[in-house]
Amino acid sequence: MLLILSAVVLVLARWLPPGARRTATTAAGAVLVPTAAALVLLGPRWQMAPVFAGAALAAPFALSPLLRRRTGRRPAGRVRWWWAVPGSAVCLSLIAMGPAAAWALPVPVFPEPSGRYPVGTSVMQWTDPDRPETATADPDDRRTVVGQFWYPAREHPAGAERARYLGRTAREARTVSDALADYAGLPGFLLHGASRAHTRAVPDAEAATGGGAFPVVLFSPGLGGVRTQNTAWAEELASRGYVVVALDHPYDSAAVVLDDGRTIRTKVAATGDDEKDDKLAAEHTKVRAADLGFVLTRLSVTDGSGAPPRLAGRLDTGRVAVTGHSLGGGAALQAAHQDRRFDAVINLDGYPHDPAPRPFRQPALALTQVIGPQTDPDYIPRLTRVLDLGTATSYRLAVPGTAHLTFTDAPLYLPPLPSLVGSPGRTEGPRLTAALCAAFLDTTLRSGQNGPDDLPAYLADHGDLSVHGPGTGS
Repeated sequence: MLLILSAVVLVLARWLPPGARRTATTAAGAVLVPTAAALVLLGPRWQMAPVFAGAALAAPFALSPLLRRRTGRRPAGRVRWWWAVPGSAVCLSLIAMGPAAAWALPVPVFPEPSGRYPVGTSVMQWTDPDRPETATADPDDRRTVVGQFWYPAREHPAGAERARYLGRTAREARTVSDALADYAGLPGFLLHGASRAHTRAVPDAEAATGGGAFPVVLFSPGLGGVRTQNTAWAEELASRGYVVVALDHPYDSAAVVLDDGRTIRTKVAATGDDEKDDKLAAEHTKVRAADLGFVLTRLSVTDGSGAPPRLAGRLDTGRVAVTGHSLGGGAALQAAHQDRRFDAVINLDGYPHDPAPRPFRQPALALTQVIGPQTDPDYIPRLTRVLDLGTATSYRLAVPGTAHLTFTDAPLYLPPLPSLVGSPGRTEGPRLTAALCAAFLDTTLRSGQNGPDDLPAYLADHGDLSVHGPGTGS
């Protein structure tokens, strides 16, 4: 704010009377120089580049009359007004671009979780000795998955360091943000704000005491997405007494940084042929469903090696939900019908790519964006057919004002364009997604404890509800 204010004063100084011009220019320079130096030392932000440019263009015209007066070479003068007007307008426009860019692409601020527990987070890596890595030609390569835990924690000490958003370290966070930008076809610097963000969780915090074991929620991100893409959602659920485990799927997620320092970038790319792309999506979904089942197996081992030490004995793997966004939502549905150990399934706006969907016994919740002209016309009919295969009651809720990315953290740091992130606002989309999922999980995994008395009525209050399953007539 000081940088912007001093830059504006520097531009407007040209229009002041000679006496006031000297004072304004001197004051603006006295603030501008140290403020700019402080920003550079603290870590420059690309949004401030046009502010620097506007100030740099204005500086010679603001300083020139003062220098002329001091040297006595000629009387103080000013650029002719027909040059000064467009010049000042250009400088002010550049300066205005700074706060506009900071508003459109900010460093995300994560909402404070509303539950009774503080939140801790840890990262683990597992390798499946029984599954070859199909994305490489190495016959000895085995499938490796990285998972991040968010869990109920003890009260944090004052000033406890908060976890970075996109990675365990600043370097990992920047690697992931650059990979996400590259996957979306954007310049990397546009997402550097996300790499600077810290969340509400504390790394490797002590788990909450009392309350027994916590239900588990496994999560698979969207195609090219990363394990942290639904952090606000995960932290909210963790604060309400769930352990959320989100996965990175190597060669599918935009970038996965392994324990040995290697970075695996995505190999996912559209071919332009709908039939081939559908086949590839089905293959990715199959691998993801297997990843979800494998991680549940690792979490279920009795020796505690499958979970962070702080969570030893605190995971209730008899109450597990499988969830996902986009392609991950389709993988969650496929994992549910393949693995009876899952007790509930949540699909966040995901197209089911399973070529041979089969009945599943778990209750399901599918949250979808409002369907418009640009939506794949096969999406809702196919999702409906899959939900109708369930032998338990399932729900599909079209949430007003949402877009595909509303159900992720994207509204926190992408431009608030309704077509991109929906219209609920920066924090309301993630909050509403978490609240709807928590109501469903409380009903299905906790037998209604802390959940709404009437789940269908609660869901219907938040959108267009369809009920599926036996006896529903859907």
